[in-house]
Amino acid sequence: MSIRNRLRAFVLVLALPLAATAAAQEFAYDWDPRSGDAWIDGHLGDINDYGRRHRDPFIDELVRYRDAPRDLVTALLVDRGWAPGDVYYACSLAQIVGRPCRHVVEEWERGHGEGWQALAQRLGVAPGSPEFQRLKRGFVPSYQRWGRPLVLDGELRKAFPDHGKASAGSAAGEEPGAGAKTPGEPRTAKAAGDDDAS
Repeated sequence: MSIRNRLRAFVLVLALPLAATAAAQEFAYDWDPRSGDAWIDGHLGDINDYGRRHRDPFIDELVRYRDAPRDLVTALLVDRGWAPGDVYYACSLAQIVGRPCRHVVEEWERGHGEGWQALAQRLGVAPGSPEFQRLKRGFVPSYQRWGRPLVLDGELRKAFPDHGKASAGSAAGEEPGAGAKTPGEPRTAKAAGDDDAS
């Protein structure tokens, strides 16, 4: 791991708990995702920050790549006070199990106290299962489209061995293709790995 990536990981480890703590006071539901995977939980906190700061590209991501209805995503964020991380996970989980995002939203509103892991298991997505791995891999193309740095864990490094490596014409360490768009601007073409999220 390069010094730059170590520094990013260190900063991320320090920043995510602070962001999650601050966010806990602002959302309709107490912020405590409990997905069954510490990497996912941390990045859902980071998605909270991104979704608040860049609402339109965040909504576009869910509409375009998670088949979520724009009116539902907007209502969850604006009118119902959902955390962006919860909205992202609900729509991602719905896509994995082949159900509408609205179905998972309704399930979460009925039983959010148990956390995302319990709900995902009721829907047939247990931690470590192939479906769970597809769900987790789906974070990578989202972060690529957002132009947002992402430090992968061991499992994801195996699935994305070229992640974070400089491509021809890009700066060293820059995400492949990230220089073509402003951070937060959605891409019009699917990024590598999008098929993993479906």
